[in-house]
Amino acid sequence: MVDSASFRPLALTMGEPAGIGPDVTLAVWRERRERNLPPFYVLADPEALRSRAALMGLDIPIETIDAPEAIDAFDRVLPVVALESHAVAAPGVPERSAARGVIEAIARAVGDVRAGLASALVTNPINKKALFDAGFQHPGHTEFLGMLSAAWSGSPAHPVMMLAGPGLRAVPATIHVPIASVPNLLTEEMLIRTGRTIDHDMRRRFGLANPRIAVAGLNPHAGEGGVMGTEDDAVIRPAVAALRAEGIDAFGPLAPDTMFHAEARERYDVALCMYHDQALIPTKTIAFSETVNVTLGLPFVRTSPDHGTAFDIAGTGKADISSLAAALRLADELARHEADYRRLETAGAAS
Repeated sequence: MVDSASFRPLALTMGEPAGIGPDVTLAVWRERRERNLPPFYVLADPEALRSRAALMGLDIPIETIDAPEAIDAFDRVLPVVALESHAVAAPGVPERSAARGVIEAIARAVGDVRAGLASALVTNPINKKALFDAGFQHPGHTEFLGMLSAAWSGSPAHPVMMLAGPGLRAVPATIHVPIASVPNLLTEEMLIRTGRTIDHDMRRRFGLANPRIAVAGLNPHAGEGGVMGTEDDAVIRPAVAALRAEGIDAFGPLAPDTMFHAEARERYDVALCMYHDQALIPTKTIAFSETVNVTLGLPFVRTSPDHGTAFDIAGTGKADISSLAAALRLADELARHEADYRRLETAGAAS
């Protein structure tokens, strides 16, 4: 296993400064010992964190550091790598001027992981409208990370969003698109590519030797032989057959209304769903505060809490830190799994 003493810290981005990102960041550091959290540093405007801590009445020692290597004092201070962009906003009042800092934090954090300064990326929630108003060109975090990944690897990325909780892992094949667009976006090729990505990352980062992938149908009763829609038989079933032919343990399409109860979930490790809410509703219903957003298919580990910016409670101290704590722990776990996997790969290649 990877030596804990020498393992690199996690990079945590600030997220939308008007939301609960600053709240949960401060609070999760305060509970770092009780929740047994790995070391991390924050890419943020230090003033945003200091002003929020003062507003919430939190005595959190915040120390600006020049580089991630300088987090030896994590146990006594919250280490912050300061952004070049000013990114301060009042709770619940997103500022267009802060968007540049939000984007900078994400890009710099990816750069730190690429440079080997951080072991993995954990992102606080962003406000898409605030970013769009400032000229952001991506539908969300996942798509932006896919672009950064392509710049890193030199080839197009296929980022896959997975919600991982203690009782269910689920992947939506289509993400931030209108429900009316889903049938036209689902293709055999796309589902095969997504299934391959799931299988690859579950082996490499989750340590599963033979991941079982349950594939949901699109229509009620998985189309019921074409009576309730043709996509299940025309698109999804051939994709599952192709994955199985490659040695991937995928099965389906399954009737979506009967695949998420406790007994059904014992049959698989990941559910491949056809659209956003088909995946997110069951995962958040089963374990809302402990579910983590994981991006598969990237050349680095990325996790995030499964909640949004929650402007209505920002600065009140009411935000639940459980999902961010879970995201930090899972990012550390996945990064360690991958480091061990690479070590074994290298040893195997050398023998």
